[in-house]
Amino acid sequence: MFASSLLLLLLKACTYVGCNPTIGDVVVDRYSIPILCPREVKSGDYVRYHYNVTFQDGKTFDSSYERGAASVGQTGQGRLIAGIDKGILGMCVNEKRKVTVPPHLAYGSLGAGDVVPPDSTLVFDLMLLDMWNKADLVVTETVSSPRDCKRSVKRTDFVRYHFNGTLLDGTPFDSSYNKGQTHDSLVGEGWLIKGMDEGILGMCVGETRNIIIPPFLAYGEKGSGKEIPSQATLVFNVLLADLHNPKDDITVENQVVPEACARKSVAGDYMRYHYNGTFLNGVTFDTSYQRNNTYNTYIGMGYVISGMDKGLQGVCIGERRRVTLPPHMAYGEQGAGKDIPGSAVLVFDIHVIDFHNPKDSVEVHVTHKPEVCNLTSDVDDLIHYHYNCSLLDGTRLFSSSDYDNLQDTVLGADKVIDGLDEGLRGMCVGERRTVIIPPHLGHGEKGATGVPGSAVLHFELELMDLQKGVPEGYLFVWVEDAPLELFQAMDINQNGEVPIEEVCHLPHSWNRLVENRWIRPSIILMGVKVPSTPFKCNIFFQSQFNDIRFIAPDNCILWTAGLVPTCTVSH
Repeated sequence: MFASSLLLLLLKACTYVGCNPTIGDVVVDRYSIPILCPREVKSGDYVRYHYNVTFQDGKTFDSSYERGAASVGQTGQGRLIAGIDKGILGMCVNEKRKVTVPPHLAYGSLGAGDVVPPDSTLVFDLMLLDMWNKADLVVTETVSSPRDCKRSVKRTDFVRYHFNGTLLDGTPFDSSYNKGQTHDSLVGEGWLIKGMDEGILGMCVGETRNIIIPPFLAYGEKGSGKEIPSQATLVFNVLLADLHNPKDDITVENQVVPEACARKSVAGDYMRYHYNGTFLNGVTFDTSYQRNNTYNTYIGMGYVISGMDKGLQGVCIGERRRVTLPPHMAYGEQGAGKDIPGSAVLVFDIHVIDFHNPKDSVEVHVTHKPEVCNLTSDVDDLIHYHYNCSLLDGTRLFSSSDYDNLQDTVLGADKVIDGLDEGLRGMCVGERRTVIIPPHLGHGEKGATGVPGSAVLHFELELMDLQKGVPEGYLFVWVEDAPLELFQAMDINQNGEVPIEEVCHLPHSWNRLVENRWIRPSIILMGVKVPSTPFKCNIFFQSQFNDIRFIAPDNCILWTAGLVPTCTVSH
């Protein structure tokens, strides 16, 4: 009986009453009106509403609340009882009103079975939940938009967006924020409801938009699950996180390109660079600056994601560029860890610090050469020089000006890095040059104190002094009196003898006793005359002692000789 009364109430009103009563016969009490009312019910609209129906004495005989399902109908088409058809006109969503319907606009003199007696006045307590019209379109409203919009959503694009979804009355039914992840979909390919496919077109990354979708462009009569009822208008608040097209390639924006660029990176080079990694909406997911270390890698060889492999080629040292990678050239649908979601477009702001190739040699550029140059530096020479050392981006590392004395070294003695040793050869006194040293001839992958690993080094050099050395395999013999204090300095324990052990532990002060030029022989034969005590000392220096420095006075003669294995002293 209850079901039959409901059917009569909603669908067959015109059987019992005239279809054109005067509106004055309906009494409307709008006791709750929302502040905002963008649209009112008009004849021909579809409505979804809750109701309680009572007699004038307050007795309830029907309620949509008790059934747990709102009522749906179209106004102005005779599908509702005449009193409701008129009483619901002008309502706003979320409005509550009481509509008192006289018998002739309800069930008239016949009533409705055992539920509604004849000539009953009915009081409907209505709450409007939804309204739409078959002529409705998808309605979009931009809430906020970025200042710069270089690209907007088109059909076949892939989008990632956050959303809050509500019914027209504000009841939430879904939210990507609650799930902690964006909703990801192709546009215009049937992955989304038709209204969303249409409503998201033209959006920019970072734009927030309200999209109102009528039921026939959403889930229609079937609804969706328990949250979206039949014939529900849906309201989405959408924030577009990023977009790309499956056909996209990387995009490169050059921001700072050095005026002088003698070389550009190619596949196979090893590069050191800083980067900030963000999504299209500007949210940072990683940065090398925070770790205070460059990212170092070979390029064009698959050591990094394919988009970066491509984007790092053709750059100059010191260049800054922005590289945008579509997901299929980054981390794809799977993403990477917790920080990079699936299908994310990545933006890298890159600063190239340096790059080199494992096949690189030392680069020497002479910036000044004296007019007269009769002598050039070579292996075994003792040299004094000025230098400034920096990274290729200009970062200062070391300078001889930081010290009181000139820098000195014996070339070929493994006293400096290989590349510097090579770069100092063939110089004239007064010559200036710049030397570029790749890491495999510098401090290598591990670096050194103050020098990053795999760093290319830039040296500015000036040769200040050059003293030719004695070639290996030579003897040198004094033919006149040796310096007066030489024997005493060599005779550490003052016992009148100089064994090999004492020669190998000469005090540093000995270096200050005599002058002239340094040599680095592997074999030395000394004939020395000390006042009233002439002596002869034959010394054999093994290779581990080759870095000990000796003095060759002007009154010495050099002879080729064989090995002399011991050191003895005779008076």
